[in-house]
Amino acid sequence: MKNLYSPANLIIITGGSLSIIGMTAYFTDSVNLSVPTFFYGVPIFLIGLALKTTEIPPVYLINKDNFSSNKFNRPEELTNLVKDVTKWRYGIQAHLESSLEALNLWNFDNPPQLVELEEITKDEKNGLRMHFEINAVPKEDWIKKKDRIERFFAKGLESELIFDDNKTKLDLILFYKI
Repeated sequence: MKNLYSPANLIIITGGSLSIIGMTAYFTDSVNLSVPTFFYGVPIFLIGLALKTTEIPPVYLINKDNFSSNKFNRPEELTNLVKDVTKWRYGIQAHLESSLEALNLWNFDNPPQLVELEEITKDEKNGLRMHFEINAVPKEDWIKKKDRIERFFAKGLESELIFDDNKTKLDLILFYKI
C-alpha cells in the first residue's frame, strides 16, 4: 500500500484524471473545460510515467521510533544518510550510488542494493546495520575496502562485515562512539 503513494504514482493519477476529464468534456461539448484539462493532463501524465521508470522506493527502516527519538546519539552524518535512503529517489540505479562508486564497490550492470537499515546494540556498542544484496561486487572487494568504509561515512567509525553463506548478502555494521 505504501508504494501506491509514491510521488510518481500521484503525478500519474493526477495527469490521467485531468486527461479523462478533458476527453469527457470534449465529447459532451464542454469546450471550456476540455481544452485546459486535456492539454495539461497529458503532459502531467507523461511526466509521471517518466518518473516511474527511474523510481527507487525507500529503504525499509526497522524500528522507526528508535531512530526518530535518536536514543542512540548517532553522528549527524549517519542521520543524514538514513534520512536520504528512506525517501523516494529518482534518476539513480541504487541507494548510496555515489558513495559506493567513490568506494569502488560499484558494478554498473548489477550494482549492490541497500535493502534495510536498523540501529543496533552489539557488544555494548551502538551501530547502524545496513543490509545489502551485493550482486556482482565480489566479497573480497568489500573486505579490502573495510578500512576506507570506516573513514568514509563519518569520523571515528568502526565497521563489521557479515556475509551470508551464499556470499550474496552483506550486513555492514557501522559502530559509533557515544
